[in-house]
Amino acid sequence: MDKQLNKLLADLVVEYHKLQSYHWYIKGKDFFTVHAKLEELYNGVNKAIDEVAEAILMTGFKPAASMQEFLDISAIEEVKGEHITSKDIYKVVLNDFNYLLDRIKSLKNNADNENNYLISSLMDDYIKEFTKSIWMISQVVEN
Repeated sequence: MDKQLNKLLADLVVEYHKLQSYHWYIKGKDFFTVHAKLEELYNGVNKAIDEVAEAILMTGFKPAASMQEFLDISAIEEVKGEHITSKDIYKVVLNDFNYLLDRIKSLKNNADNENNYLISSLMDDYIKEFTKSIWMISQVVEN
């Protein structure tokens, strides 16, 4: 369970930085709207980072803590600081959030099998939040 939790933690940390980079580099006529939405998304991911790290500690394990550790175990790809359009941002974020939701569901399943109610409950919260974000982002990407 600790390896799965640390992988999720690493994925969330890299996603946080990716969202923040997009927040800085967004270009286009919808800058104000997307800039604010990205801030909302990265703040939500930041909250999850803290909760997952604390859950790792509460279950007796040690969370990864260095950027190198996060980059080594994350499957989320970093982005370079380059200007990007909202359409391209939303496509990447939708893909990343679908990946994160799959990881979260897998963790939930394993936590349930191990009767780890703390992790199971936390994953329930993330399933709800990521499912809603995916639905909202997909409404933009499809149009």
